[in-house]
Amino acid sequence: MTIQNRINRLLSYKHLLNRFKSLGLVRVFSDNIADPLGISASLVRKDFGLFGISGSQKGGYSIDDVLVKINEILGSNEVNRVIVIGAGRIGEALMSYNGFHKDGIKIVAGFDIDVKKIKKTGEVPIKPIEDLHEYVKENNISVAILAVPDNAAQQTIESLKRSEIKGILNFTAVKFKSTEEVTINNFNIENELVNLIYFVNKYKKNRKEAKKVTNNL
Repeated sequence: MTIQNRINRLLSYKHLLNRFKSLGLVRVFSDNIADPLGISASLVRKDFGLFGISGSQKGGYSIDDVLVKINEILGSNEVNRVIVIGAGRIGEALMSYNGFHKDGIKIVAGFDIDVKKIKKTGEVPIKPIEDLHEYVKENNISVAILAVPDNAAQQTIESLKRSEIKGILNFTAVKFKSTEEVTINNFNIENELVNLIYFVNKYKKNRKEAKKVTNNL
């Protein structure tokens, strides 16, 4: 079981607990968390124990206390400033999305080589790629989202490394490996959709075969 899986579950716990809080709940038990997420209560308790989140057998967990601890672990208790490289459709969509703030993420700037896309004003300015190194250094930026064309991915990755970016979310189809200096998470939309369609079609096929067997009884 990887640490990435545990971090993903922490994020699921956070979103679920925020929903519980909006309903007026103050305390919850591991069963309350596990059931909606389709996991075991023992896994919830194990995750909480590994991250130092405590509760009591009789009183359960304080929602506020757990959320504070999860936000500390995920870094959501402070603003994490992120830049986007590539102001195409994906880059523009990411820069205009307002939902990141709830997780302490703020996209502060975009960068592009196309002078027609440069926009020095607005909530998220788009700057020339030549300004990348200076901007990262002056604003202490550690994380970047890569949304450039595939043929520019390698060159841009190298530029981000030279700028001492420490984390990259890669939206291109080119897969990169993390190093000791830079953590790279690859997200390929096409692969995700193909994977999803495979399981949807498999479900449909299983339902069809089961129906055929039932009709033949």
